[in-house]
Amino acid sequence: MAVDPELLELLVCPTCKADLELLALPAATCAMLVDRYRDKFRDEVPEVHEGLRCTSCRKTYPIVSDIPVMLIDEALPAEG
Repeated sequence: MAVDPELLELLVCPTCKADLELLALPAATCAMLVDRYRDKFRDEVPEVHEGLRCTSCRKTYPIVSDIPVMLIDEALPAEG
């Protein structure tokens, strides 16, 4: 099950309020995020494949088990 496209249209960057774009995350980043969120899931291993990247500040908010994590403290920094 993927994130609802209608929900994605409503979400904006919590830092700067710009639009977000869906982004496939590198395998190493996905593995790091699975380890980070493993304790928050009791009966399953979290799945991470994509994130939402801000078109302005370039921060990326991970999508963990089809749930966008839209917390500023949880965002991946802009690359470069």
